[in-house]
Amino acid sequence: MKSLYKITFFTAVTIIMASSCGSKENTFDATGFFEATEVTVSSEANGRIVSFDISEGQNIYADEILGCIDSVQLYLSKLQIEKNIEALKTSIPNVNTQTASLKEQIKKQKFERDRVENIVKSEAAPMKQLDDINSAISVMEEELKAAESNLENNIASVNAQIAAYEMQLAQIKDRLAKCMIISPIDGTVLSKYAQAGELATAGKPLFKVADTRHLYLRAYFTLSQLSNMKIGQKVKVMADFGGNNIREYDGTITWISEKSEFTPKSILTKNDRANLVYAVKISIENDGYVKIGMYGEVIL
Repeated sequence: MKSLYKITFFTAVTIIMASSCGSKENTFDATGFFEATEVTVSSEANGRIVSFDISEGQNIYADEILGCIDSVQLYLSKLQIEKNIEALKTSIPNVNTQTASLKEQIKKQKFERDRVENIVKSEAAPMKQLDDINSAISVMEEELKAAESNLENNIASVNAQIAAYEMQLAQIKDRLAKCMIISPIDGTVLSKYAQAGELATAGKPLFKVADTRHLYLRAYFTLSQLSNMKIGQKVKVMADFGGNNIREYDGTITWISEKSEFTPKSILTKNDRANLVYAVKISIENDGYVKIGMYGEVIL
């Protein structure tokens, strides 16, 4: 009798549990995994890495200088070009200074012409004397024009040389700036691919950084669910830390795929029979607890 009671009780409990599990509905509308915007920073210069003091897991900031590549030769070239520019600037002729003497002579001749002109009018001097002065003034004015033209040509030539050097200087400064290893965003270092002392070449990956402050859940929804969804919509995102440890975050839909895809094997959907789903990105502000690759759920 006792054996029969035990069997009957066990069977009843099993049926109740099975019934309970079978009738439980999914409380989520979609599931997915947390991702972050990742940036792989590569070298923009060739040379030995002089310093590169970062480590994986370190928090870094946008525009922060993390290291540098040897730039001694570029710096020396910069100094030489700057000296060349300075020398050219000091060699630019001063038109007023260079022509001051000739202008003074013309001024004196014109004063003399006015004096002689009055004498000629009083018939105290021959007309030829006035003609000679006018002729001399004309010659000197032509000389002044020629001198000013030559000086302006010289100035233009020097300015052209300065402009060429300044272009070279700008290029050198750009190359010097590219010798600095700088973080493009605020984030966390995920991977470090190079060390100080190694040789860097343009295009060689140096490190990878992720914006862990602004994560997004890549979740998957069925076609029927999309009719109630739009960009900018607010939703609830649940981050699963295992067991009953779940944190809730405010999420915003930032992207909805235009194309359907087969349901990924690791993804659960509201409708277990759905074969085709649409990927959706839902952004959250991370409080430091959510990690890349963690599982999450969405409630619309």
